[in-house]
Amino acid sequence: MSVTIYTQSSCSSSRKALKWLNENNISYNEKRITSQPLTLAEFKNILSMTEDGTDEIIATNSNDFKNLDIDIEQLSIQELYTLIQKYPRMLRSPILLDEKRIQVGYNEMDIRRFIPRKVRAFELNALQKLAVE
Repeated sequence: MSVTIYTQSSCSSSRKALKWLNENNISYNEKRITSQPLTLAEFKNILSMTEDGTDEIIATNSNDFKNLDIDIEQLSIQELYTLIQKYPRMLRSPILLDEKRIQVGYNEMDIRRFIPRKVRAFELNALQKLAVE
């Protein structure tokens, strides 16, 4: 299982997520969205994995979004994709995903879902043994 992480170089949350992946020996493929724009297939895949659609991935507090003064809900997928190609900082970052999971932004607890289940079970078992001692 490999994780894909979409980052922005100026984003501290992206740096934290990369550091966490490295510390936990999780293989990943990094894609910097400001220098390597998303493909339409990648964009559609990200959208399909979200629970809240564009609300989950669009950085409504970004300067680009505020300056555009647009209603995202009125745009087609293609129009939104074209906007993101032009203004990649409209996307929240980091965006981490694998075949089953997605996480938008960095959250120290939520990112643990990318640790393989066997490893998490082993860690839990070790903690439970310590609690008994």
